[in-house]
Amino acid sequence: MRHQKKTIKLGRTAEHRKALLANQVCSLIEHQRIKTTLAKAKAVRPLAERMVTLGKNGSIHARRTALATLRQKGAVKKLFDDVAPRSAERNGGYTRIVRLGQRKSDSAPMAFIEWVDMAVVVEEKPTEEKKAKRKETEAKPTKAESEAVTPKTEEPVAEQEKPDEAPAPAEGPQPKKRRWFGRKSEGEE
Repeated sequence: MRHQKKTIKLGRTAEHRKALLANQVCSLIEHQRIKTTLAKAKAVRPLAERMVTLGKNGSIHARRTALATLRQKGAVKKLFDDVAPRSAERNGGYTRIVRLGQRKSDSAPMAFIEWVDMAVVVEEKPTEEKKAKRKETEAKPTKAESEAVTPKTEEPVAEQEKPDEAPAPAEGPQPKKRRWFGRKSEGEE
């Protein structure tokens, strides 16, 4: 019987699991939100909240304890300088898990784990570019207008291109390169 054994094993050895969870918490500190499986998110949550509690303490002993667990100086620095002060008034519940549904390949339940007091990240640039493209397509003239304008502009352009094309045949045809296992064709050897 597994009474009072609440460790989520995740199908890994103890060392592998400890390293995995430490890396996930470091990624969470760095990126503010990570996408992972639901089981891993549930396993990461207690460790991440413990690290924020250490960060709120702010002592040198707490910093060394966090460094011993996470093993990344940059993540510990960001935890103590940025993440923990944002959660100063909060008495727990620093993270939230948002379920995303099933992963396409193996139907594993996926989730976001993120800080509740997360810094605002704006990612609206791709949507603005799409809107700009739509406006450009609307600005095109109608077919009747384009037919009236194009014959006049094409004639001078065609005359200018003809002198440029004359030097091209003077260079002569280049031998065709074969790309099969890097061998050269018979004409190139």
